[in-house]
Amino acid sequence: MRIYVDFDDVLCETARHLSELARDMFGRQVAYEDISDFNLRQAFSLSASEIGELMGHAHSVEFLSDIAPAPDGVETVRALTGQGHDVVVVTGRPASSHAGSRAWLRKHGLGHLEMLHVDKYGRTAPDRDPAHPRTLGVKEFASLWFDVAIEDAPAALDILEPRRECAVIVYDRPWNRKYRISENMRRAESWHEIQKIIGGLGASKPASRDPGR
Repeated sequence: MRIYVDFDDVLCETARHLSELARDMFGRQVAYEDISDFNLRQAFSLSASEIGELMGHAHSVEFLSDIAPAPDGVETVRALTGQGHDVVVVTGRPASSHAGSRAWLRKHGLGHLEMLHVDKYGRTAPDRDPAHPRTLGVKEFASLWFDVAIEDAPAALDILEPRRECAVIVYDRPWNRKYRISENMRRAESWHEIQKIIGGLGASKPASRDPGR
């Protein structure tokens, strides 16, 4: 099986660290469970310049490489790849964050995973730095095959919703609890539940190695 795994708040606990960063940089006291909006500018009541400064720091190699993994996420991904499944990290992070993202994967023994940058949120500016990987547009991304996708962001879930051939697992987070899931979606509160869902879909089958089919 070919499995899409989102990075932020699926594979690692980005929002918890950003909540601490907003507190340290701007004195915003917003607990993780109170982050009810995926738009962090609104969630933390930041100005345009403040959110730019926050995200500039948040995309640094140092910040990204130190984000804590989601409980049991790394171990589950290792188990899935060990079973022969093709796990791909599909992130909405800008391509300029690639080095920090790769550093995190290597730190946690996942440096072998393929990683795709996708403009999930329609806000990625063109990046012409040859040192950065190309960011895929939504239409180009739609041509890629996945058997399973694990995602938390409502905007990204909207992109996945029409893909009836793909089983979508919604990782439960405060900002997606009002999201209305469709028939190809199931909600999970932990990686333990995610592993059980994938197992029920036939996790013993070998991975599909033809992403363009």
